[in-house]
Amino acid sequence: MSESLLRTVPAEGFDVARVRMDFPILQRRIHDHPLVYLDNAATTQRPLQMVEAMNRYYLEYNANIHRAIHTLGYESTVAYEEAHKKVARFINARSWREILFVRNATEALNLVAMTWGKANLRAGDEVVVSLMEHHSNIVPWQMLRDSLGIILKFIPVTSDGVLDLEAADRLITPKTKLVGLVHASNVLGAINPVSEIRDLARRAGALFVLDGAQSVPHMAVDVQALDCDFFAASGHKMLGPTGIGFLYGKKSLLQTMPPFLTGGDMIATVSQEASTWNELPWKFEAGTSAVAEGIGLGAAVDYLTTLGMDNIYQYEKELGDYALQRLRNVSGLKLYGHERGESLAVFSFNLEGIHPHDGANALDRFGIAVRSGHHCAQPLMNRLGMDNTLRASFYLYNTKAEVDLLVDALGEIKKLFRA
Repeated sequence: MSESLLRTVPAEGFDVARVRMDFPILQRRIHDHPLVYLDNAATTQRPLQMVEAMNRYYLEYNANIHRAIHTLGYESTVAYEEAHKKVARFINARSWREILFVRNATEALNLVAMTWGKANLRAGDEVVVSLMEHHSNIVPWQMLRDSLGIILKFIPVTSDGVLDLEAADRLITPKTKLVGLVHASNVLGAINPVSEIRDLARRAGALFVLDGAQSVPHMAVDVQALDCDFFAASGHKMLGPTGIGFLYGKKSLLQTMPPFLTGGDMIATVSQEASTWNELPWKFEAGTSAVAEGIGLGAAVDYLTTLGMDNIYQYEKELGDYALQRLRNVSGLKLYGHERGESLAVFSFNLEGIHPHDGANALDRFGIAVRSGHHCAQPLMNRLGMDNTLRASFYLYNTKAEVDLLVDALGEIKKLFRA
């Protein structure tokens, strides 16, 4: 563990000022204002410890993995495999061989659809997902619907932004083979009732897939307690590098699934007549892996683990409660969700008379980075009655002072647009 990582961890509680020291980008000024980074649901910033871990790989033991017996090859292989083990411990998987490194949560969910789905689904079988899903957990199933003739159903969202559990009970039937659910919404911040939906899936004998891209950066995740069959996440949303994510899958399922990609490293033997597959997880990691990124993801997991996921969740809950109170008092601001149930500090809203893109551009003039658009959740946008929203999403290095800066800037923007 590096000295800089030790420095961030106070003896008691969570000290955001000390945490912010590990993120040099937060010292930037944008248009002569201090950067207020509130686009964390899209991607988070990276701590020095993660960057240093990747630099050490490139500067000290850069080599391809699994192919060499020299010292550098051995060291890189050990570090890459250790990163799998860190992720496994982080989400309490039974075995590190249940952790597949992929590019992102999108690829992880496509892997499930294109391997398990193609091998096991038949015409007339049902797949049920929610209307709250990111496109990554909709489009792959639509493609299987069009090619295989499966039936795709959607659990509706109520007017106050939560899943309709009564409708879910009706939609999940003995014909349902898989239920997919976003653990936490990237639009509404809603933390979904996983156990209730999982139990409905189990009653039908269906697999249960969780999209954890928004949950695992912010809260403790235990895949054994969740009893999901698959769990997908992106490294860049949890302080890690881009180009790396992971899919957790129960070993019994992964062993029966065909490979997603084929070629180097995912094979045991190749002849002119046939090939056999490597052991898990390498069976699903074809070709030269993103070694540096995997090591960086492991370092990000170390950072989060040292701070403590319960500490992070409690800090963000307090911050989110404060932001919710302040945003609700902004006249002309329509906030979506956050009316009941548990939520993360993710806030989608619109300002009366101001297009979201114009609002985001104006906020940037105050040094405040937010997202505008449909957030890769167009079915949910349609349900909520709009095409786009502004979205402010908070993380462990944000502060109440930054909430105040956001609210003050919104007031100035309303004056500018005379809204």
